[in-house]
Amino acid sequence: MVEYAESTPGGEDRTAAIIALEKHALELWNDGNPDGFIALSSDDVVYMDPALEHKLVGKEALVAYYDPIRGKVKIPEYRMIDPVVHSVPDAAVLTYDYEVHRDGSAFKMHCTEVYRLNPSGRWEIIHTHWSFFQSAR
Repeated sequence: MVEYAESTPGGEDRTAAIIALEKHALELWNDGNPDGFIALSSDDVVYMDPALEHKLVGKEALVAYYDPIRGKVKIPEYRMIDPVVHSVPDAAVLTYDYEVHRDGSAFKMHCTEVYRLNPSGRWEIIHTHWSFFQSAR
């Protein structure tokens, strides 16, 4: 399991810390390892994904969803596009576009992560929302 102990007071340092946490979890994910996102997620996390009929509530539900795909995700090239972090004293919202390049094609999604600073000073994800990218017509 991956451990994260990242706390920052705010401003640029907070923005960089949140983006770095997410990038590290994405690097693991893209190599088939969901442990980065599992470690970052709070016990009461809410996870929304267009591949699911209903949202998932709680880390146990997230682990149950991720375990069957462990080792199966292999993404050789990805981009985190235009990450933006909006923050308040004990929370931050990260939004970005996620672009995957695999087998000669590109796939894009939007992501929103809500992080909170827990009492032990660790950033944790309390809400994840993925949505499909749709090009303008």
